[in-house]
Amino acid sequence: MTATSASDAAAPAPATHSGDRLPPGVALVIGVLIISTFIVFLNEMLLGVALPTLIADFGVSPSTGQWVTTGFLLTMAVLIPASSFVMRRFHLRTIFLVALSLFIVGTTLAAIAPTFGVLVAGRVVQASGTAVFLPLLMTTTMRLVPAGRRGQMMAITTAVPSVAPALGPALSGLVLSALSWRWLFILMLPIALVALALGAWKLRNVTTPEPVTLDLASLLLSAVGFGGLVYGLSLPGEASSGHAPISPYLPIAVGLVGLVAFVLRQIPLQRRGSAFLDMRIFARRGYALPILVMVFVAGNGIGLLVVVPLVLTLVTGLSTLQLGLFLIPGGAAISIMATLSGRVYDRVGPRPLVIPASLVWLAVLWFLSRVDESTSVVSLLIAWVVFTSAMATMWAPLTTAAMGGLRADLFPHGSAAFATVQQLAGAAFGAVFISAYTIGSGARDAGVLTTDQATSAAHAAFLTAFVIGLVVLVGVLFVGRTASPADGGAVVDAPVAVAPVTVETVADAAATDGAVAAKVAP
Repeated sequence: MTATSASDAAAPAPATHSGDRLPPGVALVIGVLIISTFIVFLNEMLLGVALPTLIADFGVSPSTGQWVTTGFLLTMAVLIPASSFVMRRFHLRTIFLVALSLFIVGTTLAAIAPTFGVLVAGRVVQASGTAVFLPLLMTTTMRLVPAGRRGQMMAITTAVPSVAPALGPALSGLVLSALSWRWLFILMLPIALVALALGAWKLRNVTTPEPVTLDLASLLLSAVGFGGLVYGLSLPGEASSGHAPISPYLPIAVGLVGLVAFVLRQIPLQRRGSAFLDMRIFARRGYALPILVMVFVAGNGIGLLVVVPLVLTLVTGLSTLQLGLFLIPGGAAISIMATLSGRVYDRVGPRPLVIPASLVWLAVLWFLSRVDESTSVVSLLIAWVVFTSAMATMWAPLTTAAMGGLRADLFPHGSAAFATVQQLAGAAFGAVFISAYTIGSGARDAGVLTTDQATSAAHAAFLTAFVIGLVVLVGVLFVGRTASPADGGAVVDAPVAVAPVTVETVADAAATDGAVAAKVAP
């Protein structure tokens, strides 16, 4: 697949042409990746609804219990930067099979966990397999889909990490209404095994491995930087109740130092083409600004999924079954709005979508910060559906605008950084919201809160989210159309003619497992 020339990009393009059609074979590759990514990301927030049950069963505090989710997100944030190396070094099919196998091992470990520590360990192994899926899906989509269809296809691919975690709590509530929390993992195993078999049968390679080496120092600094930040941000809630083992400032300081060292390490490595994460992606404003805004969008969207089940259970008195039913419409709204926003993006760009969505988003957060036991469940349901719809309307355009601003050779690094930001923000902000929740409750002891304590805790958590949402409102005012170096400088949200991947190239990849199905000129 080659980029159009500058003259071609400048010429008006028809609304529909052959260059915008998905090449034969590409839909199958992306379809298998979408299904598998959905399955593994479904587990991201699966234990949010089960958190009150886990707190009671294992006798842990809310700040400790939230590590079944924060630990998953943190592991993802630490390992996702390595996905750029993995995608360059190994065949797509090999990456898929190893990653999904790791996920299955972690799921099995979590299902049989005798202690809370083993459960967290199982979640960490799950996340180790999950980490590569989103960057792999995003990079494959950007490489194989013509520019005129990227808005629609990226809307679908970016809906996966938002729809799946949103449906996770809903599924969890339904299962927990009749079964033990262990069945959340037991029921997932056969589905994951079927996905593994499907990938082994149908998935073929569409990339050529490069002779790159893994920089272990970068991996270590990534773990220290991201791990220290998230761990430090999780401690204020425990500190307020006298249970924190150390001061929050120490791990935060260590994390910041580690993060700075990680960035400095990448600069000489990227000159040799062996960077763990190429920092040049942040030199392009078209990429850097959307990803900065996504820090706060993803942080609020994913992070609040840790708090919402606690609020709905303890303030409004919903049962686990009712809680699961409550969360289903929000997941459906994300899917619908992500698809619609992708179609609109291809015509008008991001700003007409993200600015109104951010205003609606803020209004809902303010309403949620006033919730109490007298607030009707119907009002809360409407508010949550509007909140998730507004989030989806921002998520896909921001992702497409950012990725469209990069050269093709930087796609693996850009998708790895974008996925890292989403998971790190979700883990960090989830820890912040739990800390705000714990501090706001005023409780000094671990255990279930009273209704008044839970109401006060909810106000603190949602008010914190509202303040964070103000940053999003300011940021989206400056997000605009992105000129894509990968497509000869054309504006990616306008239809441009791109030579499709041919039937021969995809068929050749299926036959040899090592051929290149498509190449995009940098």
